[in-house]
Amino acid sequence: MDKDSASEKSTELDNQDTGTTEIDSLNTDSILTQVSPQNTNDKPCGCGKQSGNMPVSYSFVYVIGRIQPRFPNPSTEKEFLQVAGRAETKGLTDPEVFHSVLSQKQNRYIVKQLCWVLTIEGLETYILVPRDPSDYDLLVESLRPTPRVTDVNVIIGIKGPMADARMCNGLIVPVIIFDQIYSFDVDSLIKAVPRPEKIPAKQVNATIEDLFGRVMQMADNAGLTAEHRAVNFLSVRYQAIYLHTAEMFGKDYSLSAIEVYTSPLSGVRKIMDVVFVYTNRSTDVVDKFFTRVDVTEEFPFLVTKLSPYYDR
Repeated sequence: MDKDSASEKSTELDNQDTGTTEIDSLNTDSILTQVSPQNTNDKPCGCGKQSGNMPVSYSFVYVIGRIQPRFPNPSTEKEFLQVAGRAETKGLTDPEVFHSVLSQKQNRYIVKQLCWVLTIEGLETYILVPRDPSDYDLLVESLRPTPRVTDVNVIIGIKGPMADARMCNGLIVPVIIFDQIYSFDVDSLIKAVPRPEKIPAKQVNATIEDLFGRVMQMADNAGLTAEHRAVNFLSVRYQAIYLHTAEMFGKDYSLSAIEVYTSPLSGVRKIMDVVFVYTNRSTDVVDKFFTRVDVTEEFPFLVTKLSPYYDR
């Protein structure tokens, strides 16, 4: 056999390797290599330019939903059941067993094998992958021993590629490479908002539930657009919108709309004006108040506090 024939034969044998390529394609490292932190196309370092198969740009994500762990394949599920079978689980509910097993440090290898799905309004929307391996702790902390419908998870990160069908038992949705997760329930959000003496606590509680519910139900709010990222940020990080809305309810106004526009201040920075529109229930008089949010990079932040808004 001549040298060329031997080389071709060697290549054929390499291509027949026992599933190595399939295993590598499921490795989250291959996803992480496609995204570099705080990447832009115009950095002087050139780190935002296209290189090989790396994407030119990507989208930041600030999304509100619920995290659900899934078994990606039967072997992972069987391994979990074996581990759970050796633990003390008498009297525990299934969610309590799941939480107990995954919270133990020696079982962290199972945590890394699971598929972590983010659902929005009940729809499977993203698969979550931590940028830093230590952040698997955030996924475990998102689990509740006694889950409730009011449980909420806020995910901050970068939208990655579409998931391989083998990554999560056939589920094909985009991947989020996340840097931070906030986990809480609506009751905790209500308790965190201060209670001014002039507004009854019951009224404030009802306002928070109503306003937060509207944000959650905004059409197509997958936390990708500048508008949705700004509103999602305000709903979990800016208490003033709840207190002001409660005040307006006390004056017989209803919250008729939440509008978001690109701010006139936008230039190099991406700044959004979030406008809260209130309509008097008796006179139909409309009052508007707004705040500005900078959504240029991965972590949004407040630019101006809530103040009256005048149409231009």
